[in-house]
Amino acid sequence: MAQINETAVEQNLNIGIADQDREGVVSILTSLLSDEYVLYTKTRNYHWNVVSPHFNDYHKFFEGQYGEIEVIIDDIAERIRQLGGKAIATLDELKSHARLPEHPGQYPTDREMFANLVSDQESIIRNLREDLEKSDKSFHDMGTSDFLTGLMEQHEKMLWMLRATAPTS
Repeated sequence: MAQINETAVEQNLNIGIADQDREGVVSILTSLLSDEYVLYTKTRNYHWNVVSPHFNDYHKFFEGQYGEIEVIIDDIAERIRQLGGKAIATLDELKSHARLPEHPGQYPTDREMFANLVSDQESIIRNLREDLEKSDKSFHDMGTSDFLTGLMEQHEKMLWMLRATAPTS
């Protein structure tokens, strides 16, 4: 769990969730925010660097995906703020909380790009399943659990689209 100090989570916010439980939820959301930034950056990188006979289609497809992730990032940061937390936003902070791998200096083929994004989406979905359960059962925050359920559904749809669009040969 990420270290959250008193300045990172406002104390005595009276919304029916104990301060320590809000700290736990903010920690979950901080890791998710970091993972979403990695996925966003990777998808944007692929948008810029894809080379394929289907370049135009893939270029536009990746743009649509990173656009959806950008909205998700903003929603997560705002959820953190709603809970009295501070949303991290520097690359160093994001990197230190991310669970998804990066691949610096690599320029994969179009097939590898899709495979990497499929793997990352699956990881995010698995983490969301665990995190939403923990938000509800361990930290007594049904609102965040519901929020994470919605994000999981969005990522499941994005995964479906990735699999349906991925090159087969």
